[in-house]
Amino acid sequence: MADKSTTTHKPPVYLKALTLRDVSDLSSIKEDIKKHMILILRVTPLAQKDVEELRKVVEELYAYAQSIGGDIARLGEERIVLTPPGVKVWRGAYDLK
Repeated sequence: MADKSTTTHKPPVYLKALTLRDVSDLSSIKEDIKKHMILILRVTPLAQKDVEELRKVVEELYAYAQSIGGDIARLGEERIVLTPPGVKVWRGAYDLK
């Protein structure tokens, strides 16, 4: 049997778009990140329902992304992107060091 660490094939990285409706969505979001997915989260429904809850959810996702070596950034007014370890969000020329 071939040792997986010596193979050159990497599993694909998936991009998944979903809507963040409730704090209960956090566990499935974290599971997707553990599966090395890039997530685009639409936050408008939660923002319309409860801005304070949205703030808490985003703070928790930020802390989680930092703790695993991932990244998180805002995409306009309605979306945020969350990335797994090894994937960074480009924020301009200062990132290219």
